[in-house]
Amino acid sequence: MRSGNTKTREKDITVAFVSSYPPRQCGIATFTRDLAQAVCKAPGIKDFKVVAINEPGGLHRYPREVIFRIDQGRPETYAEAAEFLNKQQIDVVSVQHEFGRFGVWDQYLREDYLALFLDHIRKPVVTTLHTILPHPHPSVRAAIRNAADKSQAVVAMVKVGALMLVEDYGVPAEKIVYIPHGMPEIQPSGRRRLKAQLGVSDRTIILTFGLLSPGKGLEYVIQALPMIIKKHPDVLYLIVGETHPDLRRTLGESYRNQLQKLAEDLGVSKHVAFVNHYLEQKEIVDYLLAADVYVTPYLDRNQITSGTLTYALGSGKAIVSTPYIHATEALAEHRGILAEFRSAESLANAINYILDHPEEKAELERRAYEYGKEMAWPKVGRDFAILLRRVVEGKNPTYLTGDPFRLVREEDVDEQKIASEAISDANKAEEEGFEPSSEASTPETA
Repeated sequence: MRSGNTKTREKDITVAFVSSYPPRQCGIATFTRDLAQAVCKAPGIKDFKVVAINEPGGLHRYPREVIFRIDQGRPETYAEAAEFLNKQQIDVVSVQHEFGRFGVWDQYLREDYLALFLDHIRKPVVTTLHTILPHPHPSVRAAIRNAADKSQAVVAMVKVGALMLVEDYGVPAEKIVYIPHGMPEIQPSGRRRLKAQLGVSDRTIILTFGLLSPGKGLEYVIQALPMIIKKHPDVLYLIVGETHPDLRRTLGESYRNQLQKLAEDLGVSKHVAFVNHYLEQKEIVDYLLAADVYVTPYLDRNQITSGTLTYALGSGKAIVSTPYIHATEALAEHRGILAEFRSAESLANAINYILDHPEEKAELERRAYEYGKEMAWPKVGRDFAILLRRVVEGKNPTYLTGDPFRLVREEDVDEQKIASEAISDANKAEEEGFEPSSEASTPETA
């Protein structure tokens, strides 16, 4: 059993995560597993359980922590899952929400299955929103408002997303907590060694990884290659990851085949390589560390989170991206370069600029790593655990005034108390005509 400060905690808590979960292959499944493991290592958390959302027709051998399965195509199973959890020794529920996992999505939300779950659950709930759309359709706005109303807190993984929840959805600011997308702790080193292991020591690596689908915009990087190769003939574009299972069930490998044909038509086949399998975390990190430039040419300007972008930041990569929401926030302050949507020329210009300027590339890498290391799973898991404990204890998750969306941590409260007492003592001394001792601790020196 892991325990925290026994002076302030009655007991360690058990958390139930409701989400897709490995071995189901999707980004949120992997995220939830990593988050759950990180949370369970934090003080005050006893254990975690999982309610796994199966895709229609899916059959998986889940690990022991999975205690119930939701059939994504059967809405009644969401209510059944809630009733099941009500009977378990669970202290708090963490919902990892994506519209396609909790309803029927077709340009807008046609059916909201999260509402069924929330109508039946009798445990406190924290809902993490993996998609937050600006200017939402009424059905989307209603679903998110309902989720916020029936949750004790909602988590946004980018600050602009938290602002949208207030401005576009009318969610009370005090219910919204900003906790970034997590990633493994990575030491940005070993590029030469890892290139040698891959047999590409003499190549400059441009990398994109993740589940393949047309929304990723990889064709624009391939179209950019002739302009890049003219200046950097040793470039190799690595496309790492298998086709998204949902796409493969309906369209097979049509998107990958289109990319391969495009490379052949442009005469750049020798400069494109595919690694066609689902990646474990260590493989992802190794490919990232081998890369010289990381590219996310995604086409959806409303994409609010990208796990691959978070990993690239934490690996200290020089990053080129289209300006979707997460990238615009994460790559600000010279942490990366933004290229235009659907523009091979813009991508080529950005990549060539990085490769032409080694000192600039090194600075981009440094700034990316300094930003990304704050999102390592031990830190994110600790913050998420603090949030869950505050919800269980009935405490406000965020500050009611001042810094919006910031999680209240116990050390922050202590620092505020110290600062408040120091200011009070100074004011009292001034009223009585005394000068404060120069040896006394102040908020700056304490």
